[in-house]
Amino acid sequence: MSKEINFDDFTKVDLRVGTIIEANDFPEARKPSYKLVIDFGDLGKRQSSAQITTLYSREELIDKQVVAVVNFSPKQIANFMSECLILGAVQGDNVVLLKPENSIKNGTAVS
Repeated sequence: MSKEINFDDFTKVDLRVGTIIEANDFPEARKPSYKLVIDFGDLGKRQSSAQITTLYSREELIDKQVVAVVNFSPKQIANFMSECLILGAVQGDNVVLLKPENSIKNGTAVS
């Protein structure tokens, strides 16, 4: 388990639901990854890099809703600027994306 945090720490994390609208190969990344563009509704579109190539094809990612942290500082990954962090459960070398059970409005806050 990671270091314990308090509720105030948790409330600083802005988790939102978005829909993947673009998925492209990212050959410059050190580990196999995709470059993704996610639509967060009123928050706009953000891009992210994700190491999810073993379980997901680019085609099946399009229109998939995901949960992401949208208030991280942008992070340079190779020649790409990642603007959010998509959440997933790590199982061995695979990452399984976290997603809402039902389709909901892009930009909806997760609490």
